[in-house]
Amino acid sequence: MMPQHWALRRCLALCIALLALAQPQVAQALERVELRISGADAPALRPGLEAAAQLARAQADGVSTPQDVLSLALQDYSNLLDALYAQARYGATVSIQIDGAEAALIDPFATPRTIKDVIIAVQPGPAFRVGTADIGPLPPGTPMPAAFRPGAPAGAASLQQAIADIRAAWRQAGFAKARVSAQRITANHATAQLALMVRFDSGPPVRLGTITPDAESAVSARRVLKISGLYQNEAFSPQALDKAASRLRRSGAFQSVRLIEAEDLSAGNRLDVAIDLVDQKPRRFGLGAELSSMEGLQLGGFWMHRNLFGGAERLRIEGEVSGIGGQSGGTDAKLHTRYDRPASFGPDTHLWITGDLARLNEPDFSSDSAELAIGMQRVITDNRTAEIGLALSTQRSRDVFGRRNFSLAALPMSMTWEFRNTLLSPSAGSYLSATLEPYAKLGTPGHGLRAGLDARRYWALGRAGTVFAGRAQLGTVMGEDLADIPPNFLYFSGGGGTVRGHPYQSLGVAQGSLGQSGGRSFMATSLELRQPLHGNFSMVGFWDAGFVGAGEWGAGGGQWHAGAGLGLRYDTTLGPIRLDLAGPVSGSTGDGLQFYIGIGQAF
Repeated sequence: MMPQHWALRRCLALCIALLALAQPQVAQALERVELRISGADAPALRPGLEAAAQLARAQADGVSTPQDVLSLALQDYSNLLDALYAQARYGATVSIQIDGAEAALIDPFATPRTIKDVIIAVQPGPAFRVGTADIGPLPPGTPMPAAFRPGAPAGAASLQQAIADIRAAWRQAGFAKARVSAQRITANHATAQLALMVRFDSGPPVRLGTITPDAESAVSARRVLKISGLYQNEAFSPQALDKAASRLRRSGAFQSVRLIEAEDLSAGNRLDVAIDLVDQKPRRFGLGAELSSMEGLQLGGFWMHRNLFGGAERLRIEGEVSGIGGQSGGTDAKLHTRYDRPASFGPDTHLWITGDLARLNEPDFSSDSAELAIGMQRVITDNRTAEIGLALSTQRSRDVFGRRNFSLAALPMSMTWEFRNTLLSPSAGSYLSATLEPYAKLGTPGHGLRAGLDARRYWALGRAGTVFAGRAQLGTVMGEDLADIPPNFLYFSGGGGTVRGHPYQSLGVAQGSLGQSGGRSFMATSLELRQPLHGNFSMVGFWDAGFVGAGEWGAGGGQWHAGAGLGLRYDTTLGPIRLDLAGPVSGSTGDGLQFYIGIGQAF
């Protein structure tokens, strides 16, 4: 093995870099860098060694000056040995020849004026295994990590991870200051085995002491503590600290959250914790637009105020005008306001209040409506949330059944499972949302239940970035006859969001010469194949189908229609810009080629 005077080599590398400023430079390209690995298992070792050797990337990175090449060579002795130790090669030798001279022996004050060839020769030696392992004490109920069992591969990385895992197990058991108190590792080169001794000092069981929120945050310290869910004198748990940080981030009031444990325990084996916070900007606004051939132009925007009253509250007001210049009904207008207050009923249960005003001029009905709702959201896990609320609404509508007024009290409920790898353009994972909304009419008899399901799944295919995406939607209204249900509770199909290639809300339930109404049941499915092209561009092929029926859950039959087409995507930081061209495949509601332009994937 080459002498391992690493501190000296680092000093020499620094000297070389300083001398480079004083010596004249000769433009001479590095012609060859070759990594030679001996032994039958060279192919298995090569990827890790190539990744560790900076010289292996020198030509691609444009490194050619002699001083830079020599500096990298001196660093690569330790880089390569570290990579070999990670793969249990503790008897390896490394030689780096620069134009035939060993790099470690080149005088840094007499650096060659040109360097053409670099040969890195590695003799890995045998793969070491664990011989004996004296590890402990372990936390109660914690098995010995597999990395320490006799005969296990003795890679440095796996051994270090096993030590870290035992310390983490002590911390999970409430011993916040657990540490490695002693360790000894002896290599027996004759048998290619390691003898390991690692001792742990668990320290005392710990409880939380003083919890100090960041004084510079605009969110009050009392609210920070309530949102975090941390309480003084509770047993220490790293999971509790991680969950507290997650709750604070989820509130939306903070750009970054960091919980800092005190170096030393305070009186009574208490661990003080400081909560370091960087606030989000208090106000934010956004604009959006979509365009389709039949539905026309849709414009929307929102304004949001974070930390409204100093308690991480959030107020969001958004408006939308759609159907501008469209051929499917008239112009629609919506105004939505939502207020959220985190940790209103415990750290994981939030209060929300919403208000909605809407004027809809759809192809087969029109309505003016107002709704006020209050409810709470429960964060069950990081991937699962539940909501329940109470809503009061009033509506004046006109459709095939005439002019009618509705006043309703409803109990909207939902459960959401979110496992997508990203929200803007998912390539893996799944999403599921289930809703139930029992309602009762006020002032007149009648009641019903609206139920819905939205499921999405994404599969990454191969290494070319191909993604297959699927979506299924189900919905039904139960309890009342079709003519007694508010028009905006009924289902239509067609257009963006349901079946591309068919006009917006073109499929409903025929009502003779009067026209059509929405249905009590709805089903839709969408399939997409997304393929990256060049740069930020990608192509999408898609197929959509939708069903609307007059009865509950499709009872009594109904009608289907389907559409298909091609799309182009251009990725931006705000999400992909979407252009879809689609035409009808089946059904009687198609009307030639349709196009759709918007931001974000279709689902």
